[in-house]
Amino acid sequence: MVAKDSSGDFITIQAALNAVPNFREKPFIIFIKNGLYNEKLFIEKSNIALIGESKDSTIIVYAELRKNWREKNPDDYGAGVINIKNNVSDITFLSLTVHNNYGSLFWDHDHQFAIRAGEGVTRIIIEDCRIAADGGDTLSLWNTEDGMYYHNNCYFEGYVDYVCLRGYCFIENSRFYGHNLTASIWHDGSHNKEHKFVIRNSYFDGVENYPLGRFHRDAQFILLDCVFSKNMADKKIFFAPSNPVRVLQWGEERVYFYNCHREGGDYEWHKNNLELAEHLPKQEEIDVLFTFNNKWDPKLHLDELRKEFLRHD
Repeated sequence: MVAKDSSGDFITIQAALNAVPNFREKPFIIFIKNGLYNEKLFIEKSNIALIGESKDSTIIVYAELRKNWREKNPDDYGAGVINIKNNVSDITFLSLTVHNNYGSLFWDHDHQFAIRAGEGVTRIIIEDCRIAADGGDTLSLWNTEDGMYYHNNCYFEGYVDYVCLRGYCFIENSRFYGHNLTASIWHDGSHNKEHKFVIRNSYFDGVENYPLGRFHRDAQFILLDCVFSKNMADKKIFFAPSNPVRVLQWGEERVYFYNCHREGGDYEWHKNNLELAEHLPKQEEIDVLFTFNNKWDPKLHLDELRKEFLRHD
């Protein structure tokens, strides 16, 4: 257990992470008591769960700007508040807040990660969490080959591309808030035609004329039963060419909606269009198992994790 008041085994989260044994059969659970933890975390072992006492009062905060970090470092590992090392997988975050507050301290809203993971990192779960940054790329999980991510009952906030994912992702029952006029969500599904970013039963809000999303490479967005605030711009999820220019392999219009509505009136571009998709099932069948091609059941993992946590509580 981690506690700021020294009532636990560790007073810092990083010390607890460093103490995780190398060989174990079950997920290693680190329980974090309420408190403000001003830490940058490095996760370098797989099969770990960070469980906070409560989403609003277990707060991990650190100020880091990506471009500042890259001036003295060769890559992004270390550029976020929580940094997951390449090829480290099966990491779960429950009931806590992660906030990169560089922008509010120094008035620079450029890219600043709250959680950042690169190649080889897969099976990441975030549930009942607040993930925020005062700049772009808040949540950046970037395994282009086979990244699989599940997020439920979360709040995401940031600037450009603040939910920024590569591979497979399913988000449900969550809220989004964007501060920029470029894009909110972003997807890279260029490695595999089956990659998809599914968002279900979620609410989007932001500053006046916030746009919904964009992509620079092949992508596939599926939004179901979502509500957009009246502040959303009349601008579809769009392809944004980059330098060098990338050629899309599977077509530009792989953006699908079902039962998505805007407060104050719908726009034409988010009308129901699942019938245009190749190999998509009926809307009620687009669930977690479908999203991950039956390779992973994060809900089963969460059930087992909770049982293990209660057994040792």
